[in-house]
Amino acid sequence: MRNSKFILAAIGLSALAGCMQTDGSRALAGAAAGAVIADATDNNVLTGAALGAGAGALCDDAGICRRAY
Repeated sequence: MRNSKFILAAIGLSALAGCMQTDGSRALAGAAAGAVIADATDNNVLTGAALGAGAGALCDDAGICRRAY
């Protein structure tokens, strides 16, 4: 049950990363999501946060979190 709460929180934070306006705010949301996912899967939280921050910062450049309007 504990893991499912963390995974749901991580999915929610990941969804919010696309709504952020700047690379810094997306990186912060990605870091939080990465840390939560790493903790839920018993991995290194710092590594998860670093990977999440990188993914959040670069998602706009990759075209994943661009707005359609």
